[in-house]
Amino acid sequence: MEGKFIVIEGLDGSGKTTQVRLLAEALRAMGRQVAETAEPTASTTGGLIRDALCGFTPRTGAEIAALFMADRVAHNVNPVWGIGRMLAQGKDVVCDRYYYSSLAYQGSVTDPEWVYELNLHCPEIRRPDLCVFLDMDYAGCCRRMERDRGFREIYENEEALNAVRRKYFDVFRRLEGRDRIRVVDAGRPPEEVARDVLAAVRELLEGPASPVFSPSPGILD
Repeated sequence: MEGKFIVIEGLDGSGKTTQVRLLAEALRAMGRQVAETAEPTASTTGGLIRDALCGFTPRTGAEIAALFMADRVAHNVNPVWGIGRMLAQGKDVVCDRYYYSSLAYQGSVTDPEWVYELNLHCPEIRRPDLCVFLDMDYAGCCRRMERDRGFREIYENEEALNAVRRKYFDVFRRLEGRDRIRVVDAGRPPEEVARDVLAAVRELLEGPASPVFSPSPGILD
């Protein structure tokens, strides 16, 4: 039986890496096989993306969107480390970022319809079984970024992150009825956030698979 494909999304500094790890640990404790992965990948294309995001190689939003799309196709179909191969092996795949990031980040700086077309109509980019969005405002993300690392990527400023956060919710509303999306308040201790993330995943594993966008109370107030 194929595993489940679960995406953890959020702004930079929202705690995605921690929640990917905690979810993987919880799923393994349930006796499930799990593969952890992330975008951009460790491929050559992923390296080009990281150079651009760090500002080492300036690129337009359209260039970055196209690079992400190419990296995402490889991430799906690579015969050694691809998502498709891991799912076929019966592993749950927990991914840090996916096409929602492209739709929100690059969709804020280049033609959003083109970014939708690249990602949602490509036959080799699969739809996740579940996306969990870790919602946190700029101030919270900024505190974590300052605590955990000493550099900022090109989107990591107040104006850009506030715009991207709004864009994420535009994306989720647009995908309502298509993708299964849960929003979790990430401005709490990691263990509390992890409980809500796992609850959303348990709902996927045990309940109906209908696509739902479920914002948490007070979103964007």
